[in-house]
Amino acid sequence: MALSSGILSTTFLSIDTAPFRSSLLSPASLRLSPRHPANLRMVRAVTSATAASSEPATTKTREPRGIMKPRPVSPEMQDIVGVPEIPRTQALKRIWAYIKEHDLQGQVFEVLDPQNKRDILCDEKLKKIFQGKERVGFLEIAKLIGPHFL
Repeated sequence: MALSSGILSTTFLSIDTAPFRSSLLSPASLRLSPRHPANLRMVRAVTSATAASSEPATTKTREPRGIMKPRPVSPEMQDIVGVPEIPRTQALKRIWAYIKEHDLQGQVFEVLDPQNKRDILCDEKLKKIFQGKERVGFLEIAKLIGPHFL
């Protein structure tokens, strides 16, 4: 069963049955075998989804919306991401690349637990976009960059 655009399209597997006779109820006759493909047939229910799929698809591209739409950023954010206009998803990727490149992840708990990489130690550039905080949890990053999209 497939669900496409809210419209149901199904494919059924149907076995032709013969009239009821006791000789047909033997276990050998109930098995499907490759020698008797006539016993097996595909039945497809045609719905508006399958009818629409037979039409040629258009190659029209959709304008990005929501977090995928490029937005202007503040000068502080521009220092890190490098461009004046960027989608929110790409900005997060570039911030994480900056954090990894400058080895700012997990340094706070390095002595206690070197595998704990939940906290980010902010340098001067990151402090500008993270409200002046010394340390930021990795889950806070998406929330703190919101005001920098103009």
